Amino acid sequence: MGGKNKQRTKGNLRPSNSGRAAELLAKEQGTVPGFIGFGTSQNDLGYVPAIQGAEEIDSLVDSDFRMVLRKLSKKDVTTKLKAMQEFGTMCTERDTEVVKGVLPYWPRIFCKISLDHDRRVREATQQAFEKLILKVKKHLAPYLKSLMGYWLMAQCDTYTPAASAAKDAFEAAFPPSKQPEAIAFCKDEITSVLQDHLIKETPDTLSDPQTVPEEEREAKFYRVVTCSLLALKKLLCLLPDNELDSLEEKFKSLLSQNKFWKYGKHSIPQLIPFIDAVLKDPRLQDGQLFNHLAETLSSWEAKADVEKDDKIAHSLDKVLLNFWERLSEICVEKINEPEADVKSVSGVSNLLQVLQKPKSSLKSNKKKVGKVRFADELPESNKENEKCVSSEGENSEGSELMTELSLSHNCSDLVSPLRKKPLEDLVCKLAAMSINYVNEQKSEQHLKFLSTLLSSFSSTQVFKMLLGDEKQSIVKAKRLEIARLVEKNPAVQFLYQKLIGWLNEDQRKDAGFLVDILYSALCCCDNNMERKYVLDDLIEGNLKWNSILQVIEKACSSSDKHALVTPWLKGDILGEKLVTLADHLCHKDLESTVSSDSYFSERWALLSLVLSQHVKNDYLIGEVYVERIIVKLHETLSKVKELSEAENNDSSVSFICDVAYNYFSSAKGCLLMPSSEDLLLTLFQLCAQNKEKTHLPDFLVCKLKNTWLSGVNLLTHQTGSTCKQSTFLCLSALWLKNQVQSSSLDIKSLQVLLCAVDDLLNMLLESEDTNLLGVYIGSVMPSNSEWEKMRQSLPMQWLHRPLLEGRLSLNYECFKTDFKEQDAKKLPSHLCTSALLSKMILVALKKEIVLENNELEKIIAELLYSLQWYEELDNPPIFLTGFCEMLQKMNITYDNLCGLGNTSGLLQLLFNRSMENGTLWSLIIAKLILSRSVSSDEVKRHYRRKEGFFPLTEGNMHTIQSLCPFLSKEDKKEFIAQCIPPLLAWTKEDLCSTNGGFGHLAIFNSCLQTRSIDDGELLHGILKILISWKKDHEDVFLFSCNLSEVSPEILGVNIEIIRFLSLFLKYCSSPLAESEWDFIMCSMLAWLETTRENHTLYSVPLVQLFACVSCDLACELSAFFDSTTLDTIGNLPVNLISEWKEFFSQGIHNLLLPLLVTVTGESKDTSETSFQNAVLKPMCETLTYIPKDQLLSQKLPSKLVAGQKTNLPEYLQTLLNTLAPLLLYRARPVQIAVYHMLYKLMPELPQYDQDNLKSYGDEEEEPALSPPAALMSLLNTQEDLLENVLGCIPVGQIVTIKPLSEDFCYVLGYLLTWKLILTFFKAASSQLRALYSMYLRKTKSLNKLLYHLFRLMPENPTYAETAVELSNKEPKTFFTEELQLSIRETATLPYHIPHLACSVYHMTLKDLPAMVRLWWNSSEKRVFNIVDRFTSKYVSSVLSFQEISSVQTSTQLFNGMTVKARATTREVMATYAIEDIVIELIIQLPSNYPLGSITVESGKRVGVAVQQWRNWMLQLSTYLTHQNGSIMEGLALWKNNVDKRFEGVEDCMICFSVIHGFNYSLPKKACRTCKKKFHSACLYKWFTSSNKSTCPLCRETFF
Repeated sequence: MGGKNKQRTKGNLRPSNSGRAAELLAKEQGTVPGFIGFGTSQNDLGYVPAIQGAEEIDSLVDSDFRMVLRKLSKKDVTTKLKAMQEFGTMCTERDTEVVKGVLPYWPRIFCKISLDHDRRVREATQQAFEKLILKVKKHLAPYLKSLMGYWLMAQCDTYTPAASAAKDAFEAAFPPSKQPEAIAFCKDEITSVLQDHLIKETPDTLSDPQTVPEEEREAKFYRVVTCSLLALKKLLCLLPDNELDSLEEKFKSLLSQNKFWKYGKHSIPQLIPFIDAVLKDPRLQDGQLFNHLAETLSSWEAKADVEKDDKIAHSLDKVLLNFWERLSEICVEKINEPEADVKSVSGVSNLLQVLQKPKSSLKSNKKKVGKVRFADELPESNKENEKCVSSEGENSEGSELMTELSLSHNCSDLVSPLRKKPLEDLVCKLAAMSINYVNEQKSEQHLKFLSTLLSSFSSTQVFKMLLGDEKQSIVKAKRLEIARLVEKNPAVQFLYQKLIGWLNEDQRKDAGFLVDILYSALCCCDNNMERKYVLDDLIEGNLKWNSILQVIEKACSSSDKHALVTPWLKGDILGEKLVTLADHLCHKDLESTVSSDSYFSERWALLSLVLSQHVKNDYLIGEVYVERIIVKLHETLSKVKELSEAENNDSSVSFICDVAYNYFSSAKGCLLMPSSEDLLLTLFQLCAQNKEKTHLPDFLVCKLKNTWLSGVNLLTHQTGSTCKQSTFLCLSALWLKNQVQSSSLDIKSLQVLLCAVDDLLNMLLESEDTNLLGVYIGSVMPSNSEWEKMRQSLPMQWLHRPLLEGRLSLNYECFKTDFKEQDAKKLPSHLCTSALLSKMILVALKKEIVLENNELEKIIAELLYSLQWYEELDNPPIFLTGFCEMLQKMNITYDNLCGLGNTSGLLQLLFNRSMENGTLWSLIIAKLILSRSVSSDEVKRHYRRKEGFFPLTEGNMHTIQSLCPFLSKEDKKEFIAQCIPPLLAWTKEDLCSTNGGFGHLAIFNSCLQTRSIDDGELLHGILKILISWKKDHEDVFLFSCNLSEVSPEILGVNIEIIRFLSLFLKYCSSPLAESEWDFIMCSMLAWLETTRENHTLYSVPLVQLFACVSCDLACELSAFFDSTTLDTIGNLPVNLISEWKEFFSQGIHNLLLPLLVTVTGESKDTSETSFQNAVLKPMCETLTYIPKDQLLSQKLPSKLVAGQKTNLPEYLQTLLNTLAPLLLYRARPVQIAVYHMLYKLMPELPQYDQDNLKSYGDEEEEPALSPPAALMSLLNTQEDLLENVLGCIPVGQIVTIKPLSEDFCYVLGYLLTWKLILTFFKAASSQLRALYSMYLRKTKSLNKLLYHLFRLMPENPTYAETAVELSNKEPKTFFTEELQLSIRETATLPYHIPHLACSVYHMTLKDLPAMVRLWWNSSEKRVFNIVDRFTSKYVSSVLSFQEISSVQTSTQLFNGMTVKARATTREVMATYAIEDIVIELIIQLPSNYPLGSITVESGKRVGVAVQQWRNWMLQLSTYLTHQNGSIMEGLALWKNNVDKRFEGVEDCMICFSVIHGFNYSLPKKACRTCKKKFHSACLYKWFTSSNKSTCPLCRETFF
């Protein structure tokens, strides 16, 4: 194909010959491709590795190496030995590259020659291998996998020098730290080699039968097997733990082969080294190794028993004797050391246990094993990875024991006689050796070994050996039975003399193995009674609780051990001891020095064990003692509140929880005893109560919960009628019922209770008895009388709103006005009960459980009653609001309850209760109908005929009143038709009864209130009836009388009469006769007099209601006459308007204004929503109609403030001082009414300052004048309050003020005060405005206002409804729409403050533009930008439009000057003409008007010098910039200045203007030297800035 010297193509990796191919293949695969060798057939040539291309070896290897390799394949031993020695020398001397050429062929040679029969050859091979390794080093790596199996066997060679040489080579290749890694790398190949040698190989396959003698073949075979076994052990020792799992299947395959275990049946001493190796490695002790060893020994014993040939039998006996002697030596060697190796000791123990078993038990390891299963074990089908367990597991602490075996000490009877004697001798020898170490050196390891030994060999002979020559020393103080046992039984004697002392040693933590010795001793007793005597004596003595615990634990872990101690466990001694222990633990001495948790934990664990462990559905100890222990636990938990302050109480409760949990969890087949149900109830109660009451931490509450849930789970899964008879269910239902009806729960307590009930009911749902939950809910359900009692106990404040709004009518006093202070946080019992039962049916309905006796409808009705009660409250306390929020979070809502169950009868039930009781039940119907949008026809189905409501009762009346909004006009007419005839025939006594005038008029009013009566004749007829009542029974009408002696019935009928008159005025459109007007207005005034005279009785609800409706009537009359027009006056009697203005209106306000002052001065509760202040709304609304002249003529008590500067007359100052402080009153109606009254006064006040204006003109400093002192004093107070509310908020961050809160009233009063000040300012003249603005500038009040406004105005002051308007329309904003401050309307309350703030800002910009501009220019950059952006976007366009419009619509006439405006360009053009002079100026408004500067541009100019022209333009610009007024006012000022100039008045030589630009004064201060005149303000500024007192012009001293 090509010559050797032919150049190879670059990148061609294909080898040039098959030898290199083999090398490459070996490197890639890490193993030799194939094997050939000797075998039983020509196709099976054994283990002689070969590689492809071996025939070309000559061409690949150095010639010297080639010769040596050929010699190594010879059969002659000497030739092979010398060749191997020469090979080693050459590996040392030759270059590395030369030696590397040998590597592809070395594995084949090494694997064959390392098993050579000659030991010298094997030794030389390993020595040469070491030299090869030292030369090639890491280049050996590709061949490791093919070498490692034989290399590991070589290290286990039976010829020590050969093994040593192999180990040296291995260490030369791998340091100790790398050896496990190298083994792990080749683990699969090693295992395969070893498995093949142990299982597949035979003497004839390892050697050629034709050339090797049989003896030599056998010897090699056994040597290879031995090496393989030792190599297997070495592999397991060297491999890291994480690598063993991957070999599990291969090891299982190896150990499952019978051939592997047949090696032990050969009488070869190599078995003993194998045992010795296994004893040192615990990993080899597990599994079946010792069993197979025992089986091998059994086969020897069986052969010896049946062998008839004496010679052979003698040989076998000798082999067995040799085995036991050698085994004894090994065991003694392992045990007879002061610091015995733990692994070796364990190995000896395991080996002896296996050897002790009979042959039959060894062969039964694969049979199905019978089990004794305890109560707490899972069924066999539930256990995963179930394996057949051989009898060697007997000593483990498990509950699975082989039933075919009896007690372990009797098993020795089944053991072969050939084994029994040597085994017993070995055991006794090891026991004696161990006890010596224990006695002399207190060796723990030997004591543990002794425990294990005795567990399998518990005989009196062994215990006698352990006692030795010691004499009895402790039997004198013992009972007779114990003394006899000690004398008779060495095991019992050992127990008292040795074991008790060991058990009671304090430093010993784990005494489990000592307890095993105790059981071994007990096994040697003749019967159970002897064992009971011993154990009773021990626990009455000084045996520690920890030891007792372990004794019982061992009994629970093994049925055999349990059988030994059953009489003791059930006995009285142990039972009483445990009851005493429980009492001690539950009431432990708090002064005890030992109080650590560890001290008590083992004792609690003991109680938990004896309560929770069951054997065949029976308690571990006597049932009577279980009951007594549970009683102790229950008593302790019942006193937990008293114990909560004591030390370690938490730990006691925690331990009790653990004990109870284990008890409940384990008692699956046992019925709960009465005491355990009492304990369960207490656990439930502790979890269902707020931790503030129980003082338990969260972790304990959680443990308590888990504990009682486990108990209820046990209870619900009991069969039959057990659950229904449960004491726990009966008592817990009664307790829940008492809890919610006791009115002692706050929100948190109720929430905890509901959560606990939810857990309980969900557990009850798991019961097989589907009726259980329904029965339980029925047990908690109150009776009808109990429900009624709880409804009656609800505070009656809910009636306030329905009475005020006219939805219900009453004619009796039935309630007080406030909640009791002690009930400030306690929920009413009705709320708690309805919430509890609603929660319970919510759980039940989710599982579609049907409730009996219409309980669903009844519970929903009561829940609606609770919710309606809350909804009607004026100002519900926070805890009631929290109650409703809690219901929402728990999904306890009407919709959820109705959505889960059938509530078709609910509406009828509510109607029945409404007809019977009225009040809240009637309001519930209205609410329910409204929320469900029920039609009138559907409502009608629930009552038969209208006549069924008559004769009237309170229930019937309230039902009709609630139905009115939902009835058709026809239905209402029918009710009215039923009411009118009785109104005509009542006597004086019947007028006030429910079935008389009061009730029927109340129904008529309810129908009239819905605007459904448009029959004017009917209304006039009712009015005539009322007039006739007045004629016949005038004493019924409460005119100008004292109400303290008046009955509620008379008050009730007066309220309905007044309410009718108000509704009549509102809805009747037909004219009234003069007599009718006289009746209405005279009655109104008389009732108002009664209202004023009885203001001290407003705490009585019906008196308060009487005052409200009286003021309502006055308000309706005021509104009627205020809205009269020329068209409507014609329908009124001739003198009615004048009579109203001159008498009735005056009378109303003469009564109400002093009453307002009186009521606001006396009331402590100023809340608007308080029922006591209900009269304020109609009273204040009526006062808003007061005319200005009547307000000025009011004769209020004089109220002057000392030191108050004022120009106002006394009566006006008194009015101001009386009303202004009420802007701080914490009731919005009062604030708004006062604002409206003062607003009417503001335009009248500046004239009093105008009359004194001259006194401010000659001052040398900048003059300033305060607005009304009463307002400014109020403003100072309000500024301090606002600073607390808004001061910490950055400007530009919007604050939302909660409506009707305290802050709301502060802010509202502050903004209303500013509206009054700005109204006052606008009404003042230009000169006064200058003085007022200077005052505001000095006090910086305006600056504070502006900062606050930009915290209160919304970011987007657009009306919400403008979103649906057409896009081409200008959106409505708070700046374009006027604010309507309504007293009655509360729907827009959230927008009051934002809208009012915008209104104030608008007024400020309009009336004080110069001051706002000054503040804006001096503000920081962030505020500057915020103000500019907001004003430009929302305000400037509005103000610009208003300014332009005012110019266009102005009626002001200027002599010689015309003014025109252009709206589109925001320009105002003024033309001034005098004689031949014409001046035209154009005023341009900026886009951010009025913040930006107004520009004045030149127009037409005729006859004026340029300089003068510029001065006048500058003056106009100055006036417009610095004067706080409109453009027209600025132009008027400028014209006046020009006029004065033409009149000959000289300019001030400081400001070059005739009229001062700020205070509008003329130059009056003249210099005596140069005679020039100056403005006083200009001179003052000149003197202060120049620090001189000289004339600005002539420089002479100015005086």
